[in-house]
Amino acid sequence: VAVVAVVVVVVAVLVVTVVVVAVLVVVVVVAVLLIVVVVAAVLVFVVVVAVVAVVVVVVAVLVVTVVVVAVLVVVVVVAVLLIVVVVAAVLVFVVVVAVV
Repeated sequence: VAVVAVVVVVVAVLVVTVVVVAVLVVVVVVAVLLIVVVVAAVLVFVVVVAVVAVVVVVVAVLVVTVVVVAVLVVVVVVAVLLIVVVVAAVLVFVVVVAVV
């Protein structure tokens, strides 16, 4: 009877140990999977932020380029108008001098 009791206790301890180890393995696997999911989410977030940053920089460069081109066009138009005014003034002066 004592031998049977010892065997039952040993078997029970072994079964409990196996169950506890199995639970610990499941917990560790779940923890590792959660870590992988969190790392993947962080990487996706970083990639999205990087893409958004690149898009923002590209849009900013395009906007600055458009503004600079617009300013240059205005400067060229003003310069051409000034040249036209100066040429017209010179022609008027020449005509007036020629008439007088």
